[in-house]
Amino acid sequence: MAVLDFLLPALVMIAGFWQSPVFLVALALGAGYLGAKAVEVIPFTRRIIERREAEAAERG
Repeated sequence: MAVLDFLLPALVMIAGFWQSPVFLVALALGAGYLGAKAVEVIPFTRRIIERREAEAAERG
């Protein structure tokens, strides 16, 4: 967390386009997409997802 305290303000100060709401929305969508892909790739979370899908298939 301490790394983010230094990294994020530096990124914001470097580029003025960070103030654009269109860019920030695009950044948020990209981060959400990459976060969803990361959850699928991490083995622990993949097992949780597969377990939930198997339980749902047994019920339905």
